[in-house]
Amino acid sequence: MTARAVLATAPGPGGRTVLATMSSAPPITLRRTGPGQVYLVSTAAGPLGGDDLALDIDVAPGTVLDVRSVASTLVLPGPGPGSAPEESSMTVTARVGAGASLRFAPEPTVLAAGCLHRMTVRLELAPDARVFWREEIVFGRYGEASGRCRSRFDAVAGGLPLLRQEFTVGDPAIDASPAVYGDARCVGSTLIAGPPGAAAGHPQTPRTGGGRTSDSLSAGGRRTREAILGDGWAALPLAGPGILVSALALDAAELRRRLERGETEALSL
Repeated sequence: MTARAVLATAPGPGGRTVLATMSSAPPITLRRTGPGQVYLVSTAAGPLGGDDLALDIDVAPGTVLDVRSVASTLVLPGPGPGSAPEESSMTVTARVGAGASLRFAPEPTVLAAGCLHRMTVRLELAPDARVFWREEIVFGRYGEASGRCRSRFDAVAGGLPLLRQEFTVGDPAIDASPAVYGDARCVGSTLIAGPPGAAAGHPQTPRTGGGRTSDSLSAGGRRTREAILGDGWAALPLAGPGILVSALALDAAELRRRLERGETEALSL
């Protein structure tokens, strides 16, 4: 199956955000749930092996968009037992215009045993755009091994690279390494990006604290915050206008809690 859904905003009367384009393509179905808010609803099984799915998002200058999902995404193998698995893919491309804000926080992606999946995110931000982008991956359903997945994230802000990240899940030689996932069953990350002082434009989560800050002195003697480290999570400032929160956990609930702790700390910087 090949499917491409499209979502675009436009400025409306009184500074409100209007959903100018909302084109669903099952299994990716878009549902408007409020001003500038859309939920992703899966109206068919998938991704399945061989599926090529895509979601294009265009956030117009000065508008605000909040994208979430009703439930987790379960990635399943396609062909039956004994045949080589076909790769499925999900590509999300988002452009965020000047002064615009995008929150993208769907429920986790679950890699069922036997699947072969590729996740790609391409994010293009205007210099003063803001983004909150959360991604969570669960290594298999309860009691089963993880499928295989390669995840790639490319973000550009103001024409300059902001984040280039790629990792693989489901390779036993990599997953079990204490330098990679150890005994974790879930991995997640949140990119919080925007101009200095833009934290007020991002959604807040309840502050739980628990982070340890690593500080250093710049060449001019100014104290700069390099990282915030917590139990199973870390918030790392990027070279550009952004912070990356990363976390590992044994289950999806704990992964979400750890990410939220890191997000809260990052938004307080």
